[in-house]
Amino acid sequence: MDSIQKLLKLSHVLLDVEVTSKKRLFEQIGILFENKNQLSRGLVSDALFNREKLGSTGLGHGFALPHGRFKGLKTPLCAFMRLKGSIPFESPDGENVKMAFILLVPDHANEQHLALLSEIAEMFSDEELRKTLSSSDSVETVFKEIIHWTPHARRQRSTTL
Repeated sequence: MDSIQKLLKLSHVLLDVEVTSKKRLFEQIGILFENKNQLSRGLVSDALFNREKLGSTGLGHGFALPHGRFKGLKTPLCAFMRLKGSIPFESPDGENVKMAFILLVPDHANEQHLALLSEIAEMFSDEELRKTLSSSDSVETVFKEIIHWTPHARRQRSTTL
């Protein structure tokens, strides 16, 4: 099974994306996957909105995990976007979203979808990681922080502080 570290590409990490709403964020995500993966921006945006109708993918602490199933996709795709400002996202803590990790999975990949969502949720529950990703000015640094993150590293940091 693929992990986020194997799926994320440097070209899919964007910093200081200017959006004013969830709709605009989903449009930017559609543009990214259209430009990098030749997917229809409208279909990507629709997949994310369809999932969002079931309930907000805002997880709290300024982080959202927009995700959706995509017909015809062979392998999962992901991206990370840090926003220039913050946008409302109906998160459980009421906090606006400043970072989003996006996941698209093949429409038939149920177990893989759940495993990847769990991995991402665990990763972004790490306060130290969120702080680093929020403050870094380098796409390369953000990319490396995400792909080198492990639950063990999180535990190690908390026991040495």
